Amino acid sequence: MGGIVIIGAGECGTRAAFALREAGYSGPVTLVGSEPHVPYERPPLSKPVDGAVQLKAICSAQALEASRVDYLQGVSASRLNAQERTVTLGDGRTLPYEKLLLATGARTRPLTCPGAQYALSFRTYADAAAIFSRAGDGRRVAIIGGGLIGMELAAVLRNKGVAVSIIEAAPAPLGRAVPARFAARLHARHSGEGVQFHLGQGVAEITDCAVHLADGTVVPAELVVAAIGVQPDVALAEQAGLSIGNGVLVDDLLCTSAADIFAAGDCAAVRQPGGGHLRFESWRNARNQAETAARNMAGGSEAFLAVPWFWSDQYELGLQVAGLPAPTHQTVLRGRDDGEVEFYLEDGQLVAAAGLGIGNAVAKDIKLAEMLIAAGVRVDAAALADPDFNLKTLLKNARAA
Repeated sequence: MGGIVIIGAGECGTRAAFALREAGYSGPVTLVGSEPHVPYERPPLSKPVDGAVQLKAICSAQALEASRVDYLQGVSASRLNAQERTVTLGDGRTLPYEKLLLATGARTRPLTCPGAQYALSFRTYADAAAIFSRAGDGRRVAIIGGGLIGMELAAVLRNKGVAVSIIEAAPAPLGRAVPARFAARLHARHSGEGVQFHLGQGVAEITDCAVHLADGTVVPAELVVAAIGVQPDVALAEQAGLSIGNGVLVDDLLCTSAADIFAAGDCAAVRQPGGGHLRFESWRNARNQAETAARNMAGGSEAFLAVPWFWSDQYELGLQVAGLPAPTHQTVLRGRDDGEVEFYLEDGQLVAAAGLGIGNAVAKDIKLAEMLIAAGVRVDAAALADPDFNLKTLLKNARAA
């Protein structure tokens, strides 16, 4: 048999390969990656240095070789046969496996309007290189989508002096993942930097020099970027007959509906204790799920229970969110000179926290909140609002209890 095969050489798949060795697995490990590079991190793609896009490697080819990971670079998986336990590659090769990890990630959600071919995606190193090589020289950029990716890109481009417009179908940017208080502050920060917003607008057509909106407005742009979100890459799993929802459905061990096939990262929708499945799109989640899946493929039975967390840097502001804030939660605001933190309680228990501040000003509070959430701690709302109330002491007492 072929040992363990991992489909997808992003953060999740690559981390899983190393975690298998750390868990004591000594059999063959094959990592299949469709891009012609060593595995690399995606967050630095939006942060060029001296105008050049960074390709920050997750690991070197030598590190993969030293860990006895067979990295098949620049090749895609075209077919999965769960009954025969084989994967067919785009170059015609067939890989047998004992266990398999789907770490196929997500794909950019495509535009469907006339002229969509004029818009560039922003997901891969090649995408980022194309965007930043064309931005500048007086070009005006229109970003379709006011989510985290679109807003982060806008901040980088404005820092380079590029004229930016953001087109968003919702009435406000950052409405899906960011608490309203901080979304509004970031919106105002972008407006203050000169970003032009066209909100509550659909796109009627894209041409080589403009974006035409549904209400007839014409947004001049020599460069258009589509940032309307991503969708899980489930094509391989769906073709193989695995259970699919908003991603590849997995249980709390990250097992799919097929024997010895696991899924993790952006493509996986994890069963929740209260019912349903959730999919988490973040760098840390990709690593956490990779490590859990690897230990389970190596023979463990570890439930995935990590607290969701993500961050975003825009201009000088750093945003961090831990847990899943909801409108039904009781909110408690903690103000400070260099930022704000909002806590979210459900029946007295801390379930989420979000903060926005200068640089990493809120990082310590969010980290402590994340640990309090994982510990299931009940807290007093008035105490949380007091900036002098020591979260570290609360955590220490909770652990002792």
